[in-house]
Amino acid sequence: MVTSARPVRRLAFWSIPLALGVMALKFAAWYVTGSVALYSDALESTVNVIAAVIAFVAVGYAHKPADDGHPFGHHKAEYFSAVIEGVLIVLAALLIVREAIDGLLAPRVLDAPGLGLAINGLAAAINAAWAYVLVRAGRTYRSPALDADGRHIWSDVVTSVGVIAGLGLALLFDAPRLDPLLALIVAGNVLREGWKVIGASVYGLMDGAIDSDEDLRIRDVIKANAEGAIEAHDIRTRKAGRASFVEFHLVVDGEMTVEASHRICDRLEAAIRKAVPGIGVVIHVEPAHKAKDQGIVLDA
Repeated sequence: MVTSARPVRRLAFWSIPLALGVMALKFAAWYVTGSVALYSDALESTVNVIAAVIAFVAVGYAHKPADDGHPFGHHKAEYFSAVIEGVLIVLAALLIVREAIDGLLAPRVLDAPGLGLAINGLAAAINAAWAYVLVRAGRTYRSPALDADGRHIWSDVVTSVGVIAGLGLALLFDAPRLDPLLALIVAGNVLREGWKVIGASVYGLMDGAIDSDEDLRIRDVIKANAEGAIEAHDIRTRKAGRASFVEFHLVVDGEMTVEASHRICDRLEAAIRKAVPGIGVVIHVEPAHKAKDQGIVLDA
């Protein structure tokens, strides 16, 4: 894992002008057509702009070094960014529903639909490329803020594609009420995405366990590198933004010296950090009579 704050902050910063540009394109598409569905798509993009600004601030704070007041660092700041983004997404969905209902009550024929759909298509293409960059960077740098932002932008892309296809059908069959109906579908998709973003962020704020793949990797590493110990149990993990932590009890022979048990712990810590870069490791050494015959039974 790359832990440098510079690439993460750079990506978070460039999300702001890109989000502004995409929002401008989508509002232009709505302006030339008067489409409620395109307006709802543009409204969702305003959330992207606000979220990008919040993410930039949160990423900067999350990468501050640990201090006396926050000895474990400031990693969880990114989760607050993602929670706020999720709430904004839900608010956008409610605004879209209001506009869609008005459109159903008073449907209208679209102006310059071809130009509007072309402009919206360009905005969707830009969003798709940037969403890919953010999600990939979020995984590389273990950044919840970048990952949440990327996933939200990708849901925006899906929304835009659906809107473009639906409006094409509305024009083909001369059915103006399809426009506000599409806006309602957009609202449902936006609401679903907002719930997912909030849920994932709350999981992190509640010290959720690390990914199952990494958990299995840690257990394999313990089993392969704990020569001289008897057992490892009470293995617990947690995730805090880009940081992750593991702690466990290591049972050794009661006659083993402190120095010898310390060597085993050093070997385990080095192996775990190599398998999961940047992870914090805490090992509690116990004598043989504390064995529970559970967890990872080792060959002493």
